[in-house]
Amino acid sequence: MQGADTGTTGELIGEGLRIGIVRARFNEALTSVLAKACFAELERLEVDDTDIKHVTVPGALEIPVALKAMAESGDFDALIALGCIIRGETYHFELVANESAAGISRVVLDHQVPVANAVLTVENEAQAWARAEVKGRDAARVAVEMANLLEDLS
Repeated sequence: MQGADTGTTGELIGEGLRIGIVRARFNEALTSVLAKACFAELERLEVDDTDIKHVTVPGALEIPVALKAMAESGDFDALIALGCIIRGETYHFELVANESAAGISRVVLDHQVPVANAVLTVENEAQAWARAEVKGRDAARVAVEMANLLEDLS
């Protein structure tokens, strides 16, 4: 079904938005790069730093529970998940990657709060370094765009 474009997509207006960020400390050097790029992009999009709440959790499996608490508070227009899962020699990578992603998706659907998922799932550290800055910026842009869209749709 096609309809007229209402102009409600792709907006990147950060002014007045309240953003929650949950960052995993595991692989902290990489997640710090994700966070730095994310904060810089949020600033560029005019999200006031007083409207950003940033918390850290031990690892990617703990991200969904912190996101859930933020979503339940009703204090945020959008949330951002930052983490890095690097494949190892065991099945643990699949378990952590799948469960983290499933938990993040559940928060989105259960609470109707957009979550920009920037939990990197990579084969090796080189891939993580190559993606960290870009994904941090992308997460900020996705959070702002989805907050704008949901505001327009409500």
